[in-house]
Amino acid sequence: MMLRTLLLGSALGLAACSSPVTHYYTLVPTTESAPGTSRPAAGFQFELLTVQMPVQVDQPQLVVRQDQGRLAILDNERWAAPLADEFHDALASQMERQLGVRDLSGLPKNSDQPVVSLQADVRRFDSVPGQYALVDVVWSLSRRGEEGKRTNLTCATVVKEDAGVALNSLVLAHQKAIGELAARIAGTARQWVANPSVGCPL
Repeated sequence: MMLRTLLLGSALGLAACSSPVTHYYTLVPTTESAPGTSRPAAGFQFELLTVQMPVQVDQPQLVVRQDQGRLAILDNERWAAPLADEFHDALASQMERQLGVRDLSGLPKNSDQPVVSLQADVRRFDSVPGQYALVDVVWSLSRRGEEGKRTNLTCATVVKEDAGVALNSLVLAHQKAIGELAARIAGTARQWVANPSVGCPL
């Protein structure tokens, strides 16, 4: 009886000391879930510069919205990398698919092709389980033209995607939102390079 009691006590002690499992998520889509690469290559080089994130959500943990303006930080549900890096890499991956060219950020560029730079300022990154994932981004295209003169185009895009209750559904909705954002930016960039008078997408 004493041995059984000791074993039971040890088992309960180990169970009490065990920590919850931590799950990690990424905004970068898998090759299978991302759109195809059948689009013709853009006639310019592309680089994605810095991505700014709201401080409220720029945490290692997932931050979700609740009712009455509350936020919940989910300690055991974490991003695989800092959220700004996750967003940057996801947007770069989606832009590469949309433009048919690689992101040359930090790499040497060819002198015989124009370079279009993209900078993104994420104003909102809302995660509402069971409802939606939303990104509100102010983004700017920049191109150095003849005689070193630089031209810019600054636009804003809001994308909202339905999301399920499960957190992986919420992350997939954010992946889809970033894909739609990339499609709008890439389409505008192609038109803008061909015709600098082109404005922002509606």
